Amino acid sequence: MFRFIVRRLLSLIPVVIIVSAATFFLMYQAPGGPFDLEKPMPESAVRVLNEKFGLDKPVWINTQAVSDAWSEGVRNPIKLARELSDSQFLNYLKGVFTFDLGPTYESRGAESVQDVIARQFPISLRIGLVGIFFAVTIGIPLGVISALRQNTWVDYTALGISTLGISVPTFVSGLLLLIFLSQNFSVSPIKRPEAWEGFFSTAYILPGFILGLGTTAYMARLTRSSMLEMKRQDFVRTARAKGLAERPVVISHILRNALLPVITILGPAAADLVTGSIIIETIFNAPGLGKTFVAAIGKRDYSIVMGVTIFYAV
Repeated sequence: MFRFIVRRLLSLIPVVIIVSAATFFLMYQAPGGPFDLEKPMPESAVRVLNEKFGLDKPVWINTQAVSDAWSEGVRNPIKLARELSDSQFLNYLKGVFTFDLGPTYESRGAESVQDVIARQFPISLRIGLVGIFFAVTIGIPLGVISALRQNTWVDYTALGISTLGISVPTFVSGLLLLIFLSQNFSVSPIKRPEAWEGFFSTAYILPGFILGLGTTAYMARLTRSSMLEMKRQDFVRTARAKGLAERPVVISHILRNALLPVITILGPAAADLVTGSIIIETIFNAPGLGKTFVAAIGKRDYSIVMGVTIFYAV
């Protein structure tokens, strides 16, 4: 077990490096910079801010400086090592492996990326947990009922609902819910920032429900297919032939074995729900990490974009 954990942790290193490199260089391909989107600033102020955050250094290794240092041979190995490591990407990568994701550009260094993640990820986590709750409490019973009433109107209705849940994107279903509740019941699911503070706040119900729709539908279909497969097994026919009542057959023989594949996909599904609330947070104005991530892309806040991406990747 220990060797397995160590092996998995070591395999995380190349993943972090690849994600860091891809995010870093793609982000720097976007036009503009973190200090170009506000009111016009004097060039001297921009230059000072770039020096403060290390944005004046080359994005990658300065090949000319390295070539000059290399030409000096072994006489100045310290200068060569300094030129090789003096780049924005290598400095950022060093910070990642020392658990320092850097300061946020929007706060002018007053707040670190770790502070932003610690403050806003719990909101995204709660939305994801609500989505998992709905996926388990609705998806599994829906699949069980559909399998037990195969080829009836109950089965067709459940299949239709699950197909609709998988097919409709969350941003469409979320917007439709907003319009429906606002126009018909004069209820706005968009809450003020203070409404998201409580752990059991009702503000999490609607965004969590919309976020979990796709997983709920997938779990319903998977439970149904697994139940139908178990119903055809020999041990189920044997249990019925021995005169066992239908309820124990369904619960102890069919359902217990049919839930194995459902439990298997529950782990990856939970990770997707917890880290996949970016669109939902934007629609429902939830002050979570996903909404901050979207805003940081528009503001070219490189440290937030890269820090959140690496955090979710890990």
